[in-house]
Amino acid sequence: MTYAFAVLALTLILWLAFRARFSFRRQSPETYADTGPAFDIRRHLNGPIHCEGVIYGPLGTVTSRFTADMQGEWAGATGTLAEHFRYAGGGTQDRKWFLNVANDGTFTATADDIIGTGRGVMSGATVCMNYRLKLSDDAGGHVLDVTDWMYLMDNGVIMNRSEMRKYGLRVAELVATMRPAA
Repeated sequence: MTYAFAVLALTLILWLAFRARFSFRRQSPETYADTGPAFDIRRHLNGPIHCEGVIYGPLGTVTSRFTADMQGEWAGATGTLAEHFRYAGGGTQDRKWFLNVANDGTFTATADDIIGTGRGVMSGATVCMNYRLKLSDDAGGHVLDVTDWMYLMDNGVIMNRSEMRKYGLRVAELVATMRPAA
C-alpha cells in the first residue's frame, strides 16, 4: 500500500508541475509580440460588435451559452465597451467597461462588477487582461480571478478565451467569438 501511495503522490506532483509550467495562465504577452495582425483595442473594440460563446463549468461541460451585442466608443486613449448578454436560459446581463490605454500598449479597465482595476496589455495579435469579477448575488456572489486572452484573426474576428478561478482552482472557462456587427 505504501508503494502505491508513493506512486500516486509522485504522479500527482508531476502532473501539478506540468500544469504549472504549461497551463493557460502561463502564457506570456511577450510570446505573441511578433505576431500579426496587430491588435489595438481602440480599433478592434470600436463600433458595434456581435459575440457568441459558451461557458464551461469545472468538470468541462457547457453550463451556459450566450450571445451579446457590444458597442465600443473611443476618444483618443479613453474608451467604453458596453455589453448586453443574452443567455440561453433566458437571463440577460449588462456591463460597461471603462478603458484607458497607455503609450506602452498596457491598459486599465473598470466596470461595476469588477473589484478594483483590471490590467491588460496589447502584444502582437493578442490582448491579455486580468481582473477580479464579482458575480451577481443570484449567481452566488462569488469573486473570481479572471484571465482573458483575446486573439485577433486575419479576418478581423476576435477569439476570446477566459479562465475563471477561485482560491487558485479553475471553476469556469469561457470561449467566445467577437466580430464587427453588420
